[in-house]
Amino acid sequence: MAAVSLSVSTVKPLGDRVFVKVSASEEKTAGGLYLPDTAKEKPQVGEVVAIGDGKVKDDGSRQPMDVKVGDKVLYSKYAGTDIKLGTDEYVLLSEKDILAIVS
Repeated sequence: MAAVSLSVSTVKPLGDRVFVKVSASEEKTAGGLYLPDTAKEKPQVGEVVAIGDGKVKDDGSRQPMDVKVGDKVLYSKYAGTDIKLGTDEYVLLSEKDILAIVS
C-alpha cells in the first residue's frame, strides 16, 4: 500500500461535507486552575478551511452551502471524523452538523 501525504490544501470535501480546523481547547478554568489533557472538553468551535460542492437535490442540481471558507462555526459535540495533520486538529463533518456561524 502506498503512503499518502495529506495537507490542508490537498483535502477537498465531497458533497455537503465541511473541513474545519478545530480551535484550541481551554487550558484553564474560569477560576484559574490549569486542566490536564484528560480533563479538557473537546472544542466545538472551529474555522472552515474547505467545503464541498453542496448536496445533490432530487432534480440533480446542487444545493448551495450555507457556510464558506473562513467562517467560524459552532458544531455538534460528537459530530464528524477527527483528523490530525501535523500538530493541528481538524474535523470533517456534514453541513447538517453545523449549528451556527459565530461572529
